[in-house]
Amino acid sequence: MTREHLIKPLLSAHYPKIDYGKGVFLYDEHGKAYLDASSGAVTAGIGHGVQEVIDAMLAQAQKVSFVYRSQFTSEPAERLAKRLSDLAPGHDYWSFFVNSGSEATETAMKIAIQYWQEQGRLGKNKVISRRMSYHGITLGALSMSGHVARRRRFIPLLEELPIVAAPYCYRCPYHLSAASCGLSCADDLETNIKRIGADHIAAFIAEPIIGAAGGAVVPPAGYYERIKAICEQYDILFIADEVMTGIARTGAMFGIEHWGVEPDLIALGKGLSAGYTPIAATLVKDRVMEPILAGSQIVMSGHTFSANPQSAATALAVLDYIAAGQLVDAAEEKGRYLRLMLERIAANCAIIGDVRGKGLLLGLEFVADRSSKRVFPVSLGVTTRIVERAQSKGLLIYPAAGGVDGEGDAVIIAPPLVITTEEIDLLASLLEESIVEVMGEVMGG
Repeated sequence: MTREHLIKPLLSAHYPKIDYGKGVFLYDEHGKAYLDASSGAVTAGIGHGVQEVIDAMLAQAQKVSFVYRSQFTSEPAERLAKRLSDLAPGHDYWSFFVNSGSEATETAMKIAIQYWQEQGRLGKNKVISRRMSYHGITLGALSMSGHVARRRRFIPLLEELPIVAAPYCYRCPYHLSAASCGLSCADDLETNIKRIGADHIAAFIAEPIIGAAGGAVVPPAGYYERIKAICEQYDILFIADEVMTGIARTGAMFGIEHWGVEPDLIALGKGLSAGYTPIAATLVKDRVMEPILAGSQIVMSGHTFSANPQSAATALAVLDYIAAGQLVDAAEEKGRYLRLMLERIAANCAIIGDVRGKGLLLGLEFVADRSSKRVFPVSLGVTTRIVERAQSKGLLIYPAAGGVDGEGDAVIIAPPLVITTEEIDLLASLLEESIVEVMGEVMGG
């Protein structure tokens, strides 16, 4: 066996080599087609091989690809910052560009803490989050994450910041119904603020729709309006982690728009470049920048490739393509159709306990028993089986955690926004085949 040099996610696994991509399909070196029903890691929002983006990348590369942010700015970076401010709720944001979603959430954490430092309130230095959450894999971002499996190996290095109940209506932590709960999960934020003391808390961070840690968990109506009101009452900043939900994915440009809330900071990634280049962003409200502008005038964060013109020009081309194709509306419309197909599959598959999500960010949670919502034993590896079975059939879906402490099974279905009705039908057919086969294995039928 030839010695390998690339560290892959699972060192003992075999990974097909992808040769090229076009539209919603990827093709390996042997010509096998894979319908990319997860947009990679919920990233390739406009599909693969888009010529308009490729042309923009080439045009920028022929000018200049890199300048160091401490020495120069560039027209693409300035334009991208202005474009994002125009698109974001309230239209009054600054942008700090980084390279990944983990860096974006960690930068948001740092800016939130610095905001209070610049005002002499040095004790406000904690950023709290929900017990079911994922904000990134760097140590600061992981400290804010409640993804049990991804935290476990690094617990000694992490802060215990994920303390707030999640708005997980399928498995309500208070055993209530959405119609009668009174948003107890939102009020748990206030409970924890009082327990810790508002003078110690800089910000609260949340994904508008919970992604990898929950499989497209959508909160009940009124949830974020209550969250924002609590944050304002106790003088705490609200950070929306839009790394997965942002840039048209949910049928709105920003997922938080579904609740009509303006965050103080927003983290973006993934769909910002649709996978064509590494770029992410932390958006910061004018009011949060004011004490920094009046004080040190330095945001203490940064990376070598931050705001490079090559990535900024690519992201602008992606946003242009989304606007020209009206893909925000397309995500909502196609999401309704895809959800209908998933609900039809669920009617035929007893192991599907819940179908949820918004737009083209949809999730399935798998259970051993629908009535009790009992999870499968971890040893069965139901999520892994379904993901691998689907891939063997040429369908790519994204694994997620389910259950109260991430011990359950779920997947995310999030195809590119350009997917057609016919391609959704193919997606549904391959997905149902995969689930039915695995169901037969784990249920003994």
